[in-house]
Amino acid sequence: MEKRGAPPAAPPRGPVLHIVVVGFHHKKGCQVEFSYPPLMPGEGHDSHSLPEEWKYLPFLALPDGAHNYQEDTVFFHLPPRCGDRTTVYGVSCYRQIEAKALKVRQADITRETVQKSVCVLSQLPLYGLLQAKLQLITHAYFEEKDFSQISILKELYDHMNSSLGGTSLEGSQVYLGLSPRDLVLHFRHKVLILFKLILLEKKVLFYISPVNRLVGALMTVLSLFPGMIEHGLTDSSHYRPRKSISEDAGLQETAPWLDNSTSVSAGDTSNTDLGPGKRGGEMAGNHSEGQKANMPFSQSKKSYNGAQSSNGTVQHLEVPSRVSPESFESDWETLDPGVLEESSMKGEGEKAASEQVENCPSERPSSEGLPITVQPQANTGHMVLVPGLISGLEEDQYGMPLAIFTKGYLCLPYMALQQHHLLSDVTVRGFVAGATNILFRQQKHLSDAIVEIEDAHVQIHDPELRKILNPTTADLRFADYLVKHVTENRDDVFLDGTGWEGGDEWIRAQFSAYLHALLASVLQPDNEKTLSDFGTAFVAAWKNTHNYRVWNSNKHPALAEVHSSHPFQGQYSVSDVKLRLSHSVQNSERGKKIGNVMVSTSRNVVQTGKAVGQSVGGAFTSAKSAMSSWFSTFTQSSQSLGD
Repeated sequence: MEKRGAPPAAPPRGPVLHIVVVGFHHKKGCQVEFSYPPLMPGEGHDSHSLPEEWKYLPFLALPDGAHNYQEDTVFFHLPPRCGDRTTVYGVSCYRQIEAKALKVRQADITRETVQKSVCVLSQLPLYGLLQAKLQLITHAYFEEKDFSQISILKELYDHMNSSLGGTSLEGSQVYLGLSPRDLVLHFRHKVLILFKLILLEKKVLFYISPVNRLVGALMTVLSLFPGMIEHGLTDSSHYRPRKSISEDAGLQETAPWLDNSTSVSAGDTSNTDLGPGKRGGEMAGNHSEGQKANMPFSQSKKSYNGAQSSNGTVQHLEVPSRVSPESFESDWETLDPGVLEESSMKGEGEKAASEQVENCPSERPSSEGLPITVQPQANTGHMVLVPGLISGLEEDQYGMPLAIFTKGYLCLPYMALQQHHLLSDVTVRGFVAGATNILFRQQKHLSDAIVEIEDAHVQIHDPELRKILNPTTADLRFADYLVKHVTENRDDVFLDGTGWEGGDEWIRAQFSAYLHALLASVLQPDNEKTLSDFGTAFVAAWKNTHNYRVWNSNKHPALAEVHSSHPFQGQYSVSDVKLRLSHSVQNSERGKKIGNVMVSTSRNVVQTGKAVGQSVGGAFTSAKSAMSSWFSTFTQSSQSLGD
């Protein structure tokens, strides 16, 4: 057997890097049991060793609390390995089976239930497509009832690389399983608040269980940003795994992730007896057959095969020439366009180069550091992309995708408990992350907003941030326009969601138009009135973000063709008052109290006798008091919006 110093394996023939099986060991906890090709060069496919950058892989692939569900699906992101340049996209399918049902039972299986995950590590963000293929193979792998039969996994690796080798990252297959229609039906007007939260690069935590509903909702929100999933996540997981601090036994016996100053790393737990004390204790309890996992947030009923581009040529995702920076604090400070322009005019590429080079050896950008001017392209049916000098992302003529998930702003569709320290890491400037463990939700000081998917509730902690995100009248019209088209005439939509108006692609087109209009508006002189439709405070806050500074450092003449105003601008009317009233009642605490009073009143009205008069009288008195106080606040906010 070769030593670890052996040269790295040959690059994969397609987008899939590895097929990995992660199992739960009664003494060692979550561990890699199989990998093809081996994760560590020179080691066998049954090696438990992991690259340092991927030390959290077992805990991501086999999620916390998985024993409560018969099966589940996880989307997760891994940081690039040393010398690589882009995020690794992981899809994991979890299942459990009773040990007595196995045809071949290994000696180390000592518990009543066997829990394993089969996962794919890919260079392409084809979450739904990978999931559809992986679920079938995982089912077949478990039906063998003999986990030593690994030939099916090797065949999966070959099949995926051959079938996905010509897959283009443009088209609906990228969004397979991600339904904005379901998102709007669930969150309604709050979808725009989620959109703006991410534009402001805030610390946003999504919360629900099981994981398939979590990652489905989170990734669907990101799919509303033009080009984000296809080309905007390549820099989204550049974090430093916590180093192994010691073998201190005391750290193993406490719950250090509750303390911001100390955390047990995955490296401390991956090769130690974690089972009884931590996850093992949790999963060594009642292992009777868990309840069936709920359906994903949005699960497509279509099947897809890998496809080539329309002209018949094979298109692969090209890795950006720029490498991602290490997450030093100086790397993710807000860019000053003036400094960028001055640097490029002087021909000094040192600052840009320092922001674009990791400690790992890699290629340098070929650009000379001059600002990119993206010329409008003819409508040939294909999107023309160019490498962004500052963002390092593949950008279209409008500068999309925005460089949101760069420079230490992370996208973690699922975050394992072992990654908890990232929430307070000084090298992480923000995140959009998903969690199923209640410990994440309880520590509100580590996030700016918590999105409770089950209740469609967006909890924003800072009153000032709530004020910034308070939707304008034009924003409410936009959100109401979406909701009405999604909720009305649902039976008329072709194949339930795949039609145009009110369908998934239509919703994404509306958000694309909204964002393009916002970008075009900020470029106009004397645009205070125009920007007020988007929210003056919001635009001011957005201009201080990293993604805006990067976008504004380049020129995008294609935006000259975009109408520079809010898509739903217009004079204030009575219908807007009704819309504002409805929104406030549904979303404010005071409005909810009024709603409860009205429900109570309606319930009492249907009663008979003396109790009716007494209850209704008391209810209306309570409603009058609450309504009077609430309308005073509402009138003030309406006047400010009207102005």
